[in-house]
Amino acid sequence: MLGKIHLLEGDLDKAIEIYKKAVEFSPENTDLLTTLGLLYLQLGVYQKAFEHLGNALTYDPANYKAILAAGSMMQTHGDFDVALTKYRVVACAIPESPPLWNNIGMCFFGKKKYVAAISCLKRANYLAPFDWKILYNLGLVHLTMQQYASAFHFLSAAINFQPKMGELYMLLAVALTNLEDTENAKRAYAEAVRLDKCNPLVNLNYAVLLYNQGDKKGALAQYQEMEKKVNFLKDNSTLEFDSEMVEMAQKLGAALQVGEALVWTKPVKDPKSKHRTNSASKSAALQQPLGSNQALGQAMSSAAAYRKLPSGAVGAQLTKPPSLPLEPEPESTVEASPTEASEQKKEK
Repeated sequence: MLGKIHLLEGDLDKAIEIYKKAVEFSPENTDLLTTLGLLYLQLGVYQKAFEHLGNALTYDPANYKAILAAGSMMQTHGDFDVALTKYRVVACAIPESPPLWNNIGMCFFGKKKYVAAISCLKRANYLAPFDWKILYNLGLVHLTMQQYASAFHFLSAAINFQPKMGELYMLLAVALTNLEDTENAKRAYAEAVRLDKCNPLVNLNYAVLLYNQGDKKGALAQYQEMEKKVNFLKDNSTLEFDSEMVEMAQKLGAALQVGEALVWTKPVKDPKSKHRTNSASKSAALQQPLGSNQALGQAMSSAAAYRKLPSGAVGAQLTKPPSLPLEPEPESTVEASPTEASEQKKEK
């Protein structure tokens, strides 16, 4: 009970300490082991999460919470078939679990079986109509299928429940762009930029829209903001950027005559080679709109996955986090205990 109080207060570290003591007194208590595993999973400490969930399953192989959590871990790392096998077991015990159907849907999304993904997510949405993570993932899948009106519908609903998440506004802006509502798309991007201080994809997509509308000054400002975020992420994390995002950024940098110094990866390959190629064909690039609808949508898809689910996407998300058009992640996965979903790049 003390651990639950710490969780209600949002103090995960103290809750973990309390549950660790509890497990010392009751090492075979599967509920305590599962709860501790889920907390580690929420913090991204996968080794300890897997250890405690494995212990729980050793004592109780039919513990559906532990099985669902283990499946979400496998899903986060791209093992969709293995995760689906785990979920099949859970479905026998709790066939009406919204997190279960959300995760199954995002597994199908990662396998590029979009119709099956939508069917499972619609079932999850029927069972939990107020869960914004499920709505987020539905919007992401519809964006990927270029069904922009449906994407707008689900993303708008998600924003009503989660109005402080910048990536939702970015995805909404992508849908509006493809619905040819440029003014509202700009408003959505402006709100996304205001709310999201770490995802470079927000600024990149906004810059592409402004460039295509002839606002090169505004596009340059967003591009420079994106560079700052990229450099910060490069210095403070081991995150690998989505290849499609890098390619689009390089094309935009060449068109704006900037970005030659922006290095996206550790020096394995020469990332500037594409820049030089793009610079050579700059005149052609200036005459063509940057990024087709499909490219924009894919870019967004990656966003979902790109974001590692701080607030998570449901299911696969985050998948790759979650779940955004360039890559989402769908907001993917710790849905074992309705915590989060997330966001990541198999979503694409």
